[in-house]
Amino acid sequence: MDTYVKLIPRLGCCGGKTTEGLDILELAQFYSNNGADELFIDDLSLTDKDHETTIATIKEAVRQTDIPVITGGNIKRLEDVKKYLYAGARAVYFQVGDEDQVDLIKEASDRFGSEKIYAYLDQEEQYRRLPELEQLGASVMILAGPDVDMMRLDASCYRVSIDDTVETIQACLENEEICGVVFSPGSSPVDCMAKKQQLKKQGIPVDTFESLVAWDQFRPGSDGLVPVIVQDYKTAEVLMLAYMNQEAFEATLNAGKMTYFSRSRQSLWLKGETSGHYQYVKALSLDCDNDTLLAKVHQIGAACHTGARSCFYQSLVKKEYNETNPLKVFEDVFAVILDRQENPKEGSYTNYLFEKGIDKILKKLGEEATEIVIAAKNPDAEEIKYEIADFLYHMMVLMAEKGLTWEEITGELANR
Repeated sequence: MDTYVKLIPRLGCCGGKTTEGLDILELAQFYSNNGADELFIDDLSLTDKDHETTIATIKEAVRQTDIPVITGGNIKRLEDVKKYLYAGARAVYFQVGDEDQVDLIKEASDRFGSEKIYAYLDQEEQYRRLPELEQLGASVMILAGPDVDMMRLDASCYRVSIDDTVETIQACLENEEICGVVFSPGSSPVDCMAKKQQLKKQGIPVDTFESLVAWDQFRPGSDGLVPVIVQDYKTAEVLMLAYMNQEAFEATLNAGKMTYFSRSRQSLWLKGETSGHYQYVKALSLDCDNDTLLAKVHQIGAACHTGARSCFYQSLVKKEYNETNPLKVFEDVFAVILDRQENPKEGSYTNYLFEKGIDKILKKLGEEATEIVIAAKNPDAEEIKYEIADFLYHMMVLMAEKGLTWEEITGELANR
């Protein structure tokens, strides 16, 4: 069991919208940015078309956010489980009240792993089936509905709550085995970080930002401020430089949003409060002298007041050099491939591949893979270096042809 209780918003999804007509992707981003530990998406599709739309929505929600997704609700065959998991869901739940779904649990568990299979009990009478479910391979993680007596459960559970009030969440935590509360936010998004601060005051262990070094161990300047270097958490791009005093530092930890001290206004400054360009905290680090902070953030919109992504956009001097940062090189080459796809250039080999289509691209990819195998038998590693580079180029052409991005590929690798 985790040392803290998870807060998990529950969204019913049909055709990319909630039952209240709200955009699922916008809500997923909101909850990822505002302290939700996981996201629970109910597939409420009534038609195959809506089901496919929901699968695509889940895939995009996983791509755009940093929190695990649990989903289920529309399982008729094993293929549906595979689609959920291949869309990026961390786990798929089965409704114990649906015999057809229960019959699929063992097959799904054997195929995908029991840790990815959850059981949802929404009636007290379903409790008696727990031993059977465990034998079938369902994870001991139980999703227990409001009508299930939690005191009877001795397995790790997520409690499904009827609302998100502190009182209801506290009532859900009577059993120490409960490691998360799945709540329905209704038509208004819930700031989970703010909710966590309320719960923490009630003595409930929740995951919030807690500094390992107290402010009194910092070494601010004579003005009481420490400089903060701000980076994009994914690309490491330096976005801006600002300053914090103790109050701004504590406000940042409390809300999970970067808050600074404005030297010109001599007051606290929540970044994005007026522009909407918030900076959501991903990590804070202190330098070796304890006098400078490094913040890695998820930047919404532009960091600079001029509208530029980064404040450091004015080039002064530059010496040409070969970029060898792997991800930067991949992104740069891929950007050229995408540009050729969008703006064909006469004589371009890349455009030749796109014009010939998927069969030609796959043929070349297969040839390059074979050449890697042949080159690998050569004791000199120099040849294989060229063959791998050729293979990666053709692989990126295939990625462009199929609409994939490096972010999706690296995200999939990170999830494994």
